[in-house]
Amino acid sequence: MTSRKTVEAFEVAATEANLLESGGAGQWGLTFRRFMGRTSGVIGLSIVTLLVLMAIFAPVIAPYGPDQVLIGKEDVRPREKPCVHILGCDPEKPQHIMGTDGNVRDEFSRIIHGARVSLTLGFFTVTLALLVGSTLGALAGYIGGWFDNVIMRVMDVILGFPSLLLAIAIVAVLGPGLENALIAIAIVSIPAYARVMRAQVLSIRETDFVSASRALGANARQILLRRVVPNAMTPLVVLATLGVATAILEAAGLSFLGLGAQPPTAEWGTMLASERNNLFTSPHLVFFPGFAIMITVLGFNLMGDGLRDALDPSLNR
Repeated sequence: MTSRKTVEAFEVAATEANLLESGGAGQWGLTFRRFMGRTSGVIGLSIVTLLVLMAIFAPVIAPYGPDQVLIGKEDVRPREKPCVHILGCDPEKPQHIMGTDGNVRDEFSRIIHGARVSLTLGFFTVTLALLVGSTLGALAGYIGGWFDNVIMRVMDVILGFPSLLLAIAIVAVLGPGLENALIAIAIVSIPAYARVMRAQVLSIRETDFVSASRALGANARQILLRRVVPNAMTPLVVLATLGVATAILEAAGLSFLGLGAQPPTAEWGTMLASERNNLFTSPHLVFFPGFAIMITVLGFNLMGDGLRDALDPSLNR
């Protein structure tokens, strides 16, 4: 009986190795085709791609620097309305397609450079939260026992607070600033990744291919890193994509409250906060940063939904 189990274990391990070597690329190709077949996912990917390109080439696209004050250089006034020559604006007036803000800076240039700040913050926040959360969740799920209880109770305590309120409290302790806002948002995001990873590990560690690896003599570290974690990453990829949108939104909220990016940094939340009292006199200064936040969050949410549909076998029968 023992010999038969050993042979079966070798067969399972060999089958898995063949799938990894020959089918991995095909599986990812199938996932990509499924994703491209989702209209919402393609729209989200297009929006995110445009935003990333805009952030990368911001110095080329923006006609002015994000902090360049135009007093004395052009005949413009604070909070000048948008002027687009091809839409009938006086050709003798300087062209500012989104107008100027209260400090006579080009609003379009600041929106473009704001994409760089917001996307960088979103990506770094999610990366930090993903690394810490998935590590804690994987260890808690695989080790179990008292270690699992301690880690999960700490995660429950963090989840017991509203995320934005807890982020405000953390930034209040660390001090206002973009870096501290990044840390605060990452901390409040860790429990989501930890809980998802733990649930995946608890499910995968009982599968046949893990039992086969254990029968073949693999130690706990090899099983966790080579078998369990790679197969548990699928839902985390979707969660991370959606998490970028949440991080950007929370960062804008902290900046709006004066706890995130500080003036004169071109960050959309800060731009909203500085002009919120001019909603009726200069609505363009509130509309454009708000629209930038909305379209960015929408893009990542649509892309995340498309990834979820492509990676979920039950939705692709």
